[in-house]
Amino acid sequence: YLLYGPPGTGKSSLIAAIANFLNFDVYDLEFTSIHSNSALRRLLVGTSNPSILVVEDVDCSAPVYNRDIVKEGSGKLQKHGVQKSEQLTLSGILNFIDGLWSSAGDERIIILTTNHRERLDPALLRPGRMDMHIYMGYCSFSSFKMLVSNYLGIHDHPLLEQVMPLIDKVEITPAEVAEILVRNEDPAAAILCVIESMKMKMEEKEDERKS
Repeated sequence: YLLYGPPGTGKSSLIAAIANFLNFDVYDLEFTSIHSNSALRRLLVGTSNPSILVVEDVDCSAPVYNRDIVKEGSGKLQKHGVQKSEQLTLSGILNFIDGLWSSAGDERIIILTTNHRERLDPALLRPGRMDMHIYMGYCSFSSFKMLVSNYLGIHDHPLLEQVMPLIDKVEITPAEVAEILVRNEDPAAAILCVIESMKMKMEEKEDERKS
């Protein structure tokens, strides 16, 4: 699975929820700490089933970025927050992941996350390797109502009518909404704070547009 979208949209939380629901172990793999294909192979062989193998922010791992970006020069790579690696290769990563998945059956889930899907090499994204691409977007009205229910314990409130026309016009993440809700025990105060935050975002966006 590939989970992609802006930061704070619940990618890591979804992984935790999947692991808790299935009662699977979780292995957090960080390519930047692995210096060769052989080291990656030893690491993956040492994992057990049933488990979830997670690579978060995979776009920051040098061997998997889009090779078209590489051709633009090393300065561009630094701009994208990527460090050059020569020993751990994209081919090595793909071969080991493919082999690990094919031998694991239903007892292994591999999940990669990224904030920038366009930076990833197409070889990593092709059908048959990345079975599902799931976009984790900004907070919608239905998501907001779910957060209000979880954090405030209510399912309806008169102020929700003011939220509906705003939330589709601003880019506010579930994490930002949750941070506001958790600071306010009073439902009215909490929802009003979210409304004010969205209005501020709209004003900032309008100022950027004018400038």
